[in-house]
Amino acid sequence: MPYYVHQSDSCCVSQSVSSSTYPLILVVEDDDDNLLLIRYVLESFGYRFVGQKDSRKALATVKEYQPDLILMDVLLPDVDGIQLVKHLKQDEITEQIPVIAVTALAKTEDRESLLLAGFADYISKPYMLEDLEAAIRRHLR
Repeated sequence: MPYYVHQSDSCCVSQSVSSSTYPLILVVEDDDDNLLLIRYVLESFGYRFVGQKDSRKALATVKEYQPDLILMDVLLPDVDGIQLVKHLKQDEITEQIPVIAVTALAKTEDRESLLLAGFADYISKPYMLEDLEAAIRRHLR
């Protein structure tokens, strides 16, 4: 399945030739290495990928691409993931998109506060690829 990749200053997009049949996942992650790794993982699972490093630009990216799912780091510069997901859940255009927190925050109270903030699920870094795939599948039924 061939992919074409476009990268700009803080966003990268991969798209399969027959993109309409594959779910699109937006990844909001400020670390270049993590963003590159998750791009390869998602593409190997058969998903299309949009990556955004900047939390403020992520809002525009969500509205432009209307992803099927969002994987979001919580500890982002400027606007953190909690504020970003709250904003997404208040907008009728984006409120139904499931957002999974992908974060190093691993305490039980962190998990509870993330779910209360509006995240649909939680994956702790470092994560097993099987756990990531299972969480994605749960929310892309």
